[in-house]
Amino acid sequence: MEHSIITECLCKSFGEKQVLNSISLKVKKGEIFGLLGPSGAGKTTFLNILTGQIQADSGKGLIFGQNIREFTAQMYTRIGMLLDNCGLYARLSGYQNLKIMSIIYGLSDDEIIEVLKEVELLADKDKAVFRMSKGMQQRLAFAKAILNKPEILFLDEPTTGLDPVTTGYIHNMIKKLAEKGTTIILTTHNMDEAAKLCDYVGMLYEGKIVEYGNPQELCYRYRVENLFRVISNDDEEIYIENNESGRKKAAEMLVHNEIKSIHTVETTLQTIFVKLTGKELENESSSY
Repeated sequence: MEHSIITECLCKSFGEKQVLNSISLKVKKGEIFGLLGPSGAGKTTFLNILTGQIQADSGKGLIFGQNIREFTAQMYTRIGMLLDNCGLYARLSGYQNLKIMSIIYGLSDDEIIEVLKEVELLADKDKAVFRMSKGMQQRLAFAKAILNKPEILFLDEPTTGLDPVTTGYIHNMIKKLAEKGTTIILTTHNMDEAAKLCDYVGMLYEGKIVEYGNPQELCYRYRVENLFRVISNDDEEIYIENNESGRKKAAEMLVHNEIKSIHTVETTLQTIFVKLTGKELENESSSY
């Protein structure tokens, strides 16, 4: 299958700090690829390199088969970006923000109306951005990113700080775009989000990809002991093996009404990340 993005041994440092260390990836056309890691891991730097905003110190990157060191205006017409700074003009309306982009791309008013409908902002198209809720602003930023019907869409932490309803809406939009053949590169520190959305993920830690694969396959590969997690009536946490004797013990506890709750212990992307790095994901402020 055709690859939309290929990187080979990309490296980038800022002063003494090496932010990316030999990043090699291949992303197929129509794939949702998630780059996972805490703030400061190098996720934003990686996107900035792929979108031609900064250059790697060494290594190679290809988009549409073209070298990212020679990013052209024509290449920009084929990608969409929703990065940390969404670049909305606060005192302009939603429609006016998209109108500016439509002029750059040579698009019609009909295409603006179409994308406003897609993000359910048509009724609010004349509202100034600074009067919109954070969720509405993010949907408008998403509309701006997909206005030109990009072949590749770059999303940097697209749902951070959003309410569950808006987050679910953004997730549905991402899935629909991928179904239509758009390649999506998503950065996130939310492992649950990655598990729901991504076809493949790369776990980035201290500038290196420490693991790569399909989320479900990774969870199966790193599956922990087959256990039940039991919370007793006196709030004691007990782990019971999921075998014949363990199930018998759990049944006896249930019969004697000794259990407040019982759950299977499942491997998640979060537990894998902790196993590989010894670190929990954190929301730290960082520009990398």
